[in-house]
Amino acid sequence: MFIACLVAASIFGQATAEKLPFLSPIFSSHMVLQRDKPNTLWGWTTPDAKVTVTIGDEHAEGTADRQGKWMVKISPPPTGGPYTVKVDGPDHAELDDVMVGDVWVCSGQSNMEFGIQMTRNAPAEIASADNPGIRLFLLQRDISLTPTPTPVGTWVQCTPQTIVQGGWNGFTAVGYFFGRELSQRLKIPIGLVETSWGGTVAESWTSREGLKPFKEFQPALAGIDAALHSGAETPAQLFDKWYRANDPGSAKGDDWAAPGFDDSSWKSANPPTYEAVGLDKFDGVVWYRKEVDLPDPLPDGDAAIQLGVIDDMGTTWVNGVRVGECYEYGDNRNYPIPSGLLKPGRNVITVRCLDTGGLGGLYTPNKQKLVLGGTSIPLSGPWKYLPGADLTKSSPLPMILGGDPNVPTVLYNGMVAPIVPLAIKGAIWYQGESNVGRATEYQRLLPAMIGDWRRSFGQGDFPFLIVQIANFGARHPQPVDDPWAELREAQDLTAQRVRSTALAVTIDIGEGGDIHPKDKQDVGLRLALDALHVTYGQNVVYSGPVFRKAWRDGYTLHVKFDHSDGGLKASGDKLLGFEIAGADHKFVWADAQILGDDVVLSSPALLEPVYVRYAWDANPEATLMNGAGLPAVPFRTDR
Repeated sequence: MFIACLVAASIFGQATAEKLPFLSPIFSSHMVLQRDKPNTLWGWTTPDAKVTVTIGDEHAEGTADRQGKWMVKISPPPTGGPYTVKVDGPDHAELDDVMVGDVWVCSGQSNMEFGIQMTRNAPAEIASADNPGIRLFLLQRDISLTPTPTPVGTWVQCTPQTIVQGGWNGFTAVGYFFGRELSQRLKIPIGLVETSWGGTVAESWTSREGLKPFKEFQPALAGIDAALHSGAETPAQLFDKWYRANDPGSAKGDDWAAPGFDDSSWKSANPPTYEAVGLDKFDGVVWYRKEVDLPDPLPDGDAAIQLGVIDDMGTTWVNGVRVGECYEYGDNRNYPIPSGLLKPGRNVITVRCLDTGGLGGLYTPNKQKLVLGGTSIPLSGPWKYLPGADLTKSSPLPMILGGDPNVPTVLYNGMVAPIVPLAIKGAIWYQGESNVGRATEYQRLLPAMIGDWRRSFGQGDFPFLIVQIANFGARHPQPVDDPWAELREAQDLTAQRVRSTALAVTIDIGEGGDIHPKDKQDVGLRLALDALHVTYGQNVVYSGPVFRKAWRDGYTLHVKFDHSDGGLKASGDKLLGFEIAGADHKFVWADAQILGDDVVLSSPALLEPVYVRYAWDANPEATLMNGAGLPAVPFRTDR
């Protein structure tokens, strides 16, 4: 799915002329301040002005710089609360019901964004989410080519009402279940800051500084520089060039949108979607036209056209005049119509859709209408259609930097930079699906991103807990080399090599036919176990079996595991998921037997086993776990 928006307000960062707030919005009533370390508060005021911050008996002072930004470091009062925070200077801000506890950042792509309303047993989970000791902050999605100074969002107490608000069907389910587990076990206030966006790559969450070592991202960064230059072409200009060169309906000046164009040979679509007319496998341009008869005289008042959701992007004409366009999937199209353009009798509405994958077309018939003053005229029903440019036969689409969340740095700028340097305990991260196919790069990229965040927040090597992507997709009947398995390996290697990190394995709780498994409770629990061990130093079982070593004994291969707490066992009737190979690296399925903390592997097809792999598939049948019920970490020895 292509995402690019011509009208995004924050494409190039917030305007310098915009008045910035006295206190950053990341600080508000009902928030949680991080315990046991200095907290930095910041905002904007008159240059060189003095600003004081008071929390309970604590008091600190700072001075605004020449640009008017002030920062004050203050030690928090004892864990608990509630407290009142007062900020005084040329302006005044006062925050009520502020708690002191631990703050965790929850970030990643759609499985982190996955809201509480979609999770397993959602009604019961929502009804029981009356947890005033947990506080929630949901950052509004934002893309920016330069660091954005302020986030959009506010802190709220966790209640059944607030947890379902905003986001993708509510607050992050993984984050909430993680925070709930910590709150119950630690008996302290927990603050959860969600900053996530589905379908996004790790490099978009990394700053320019963090991407310096990566030659492969330098062309994109150069493109950002060009876009920021005053002479750069706009998205509309870039796409107009592409349409003229590739689309027959646009080649002579959008002639398929002309009111007098002969569309008598076009077929009818109801609803006007690609799938309704058998174009579900077609990626490219489809034109839609509809005639509307208006009364004489026309109703008084301003006119507008509303088209609801267009997938992915669309340009709209009324009587041959372009009235609006947007390059972002999912936005509701609502465009004003210039005075005098509509007329009594026949009027022609034309929409040029461009779909780049998945569904395509105009998807909300109940929202398609003309509005004239207080009169609403439906546009649902049949539209005429004709396919235009086929993406498999056209030149590459333009790169629209401003609205694409998968451009390097843009989500760091829009959704991490605004909360830096908020005092935090750590971060949880559920991302990787969008980097499948680039596992070797991810082995370097994820550690680089972690180091980048740690530098930005300026609080040392804070804990960074990684969810290993779940099982998904087709199950291969024979052993294969699989990019999903390689990406999981890159996540595991990061957890092994980078200080204060840990891995939450989900290879057993995915859904093969759904990339968004509904069991987010176990994901949150496993992350919490990681945190209790890595962050809080508790003696808990936090990991499933981890490969230690393998050795050959005659026709068999013995594999020893660490973290076999309570003994190795199979989750089903049989131990599955192991494959072995000889020196030729040709893998076959292995018969597997548990012997203490070892697994013994053999196959009648292989007399001299050398290498072993476990759960090495996109959707493996993997059943090894320990006595605590935690799954074994996928691995291979043939690297």
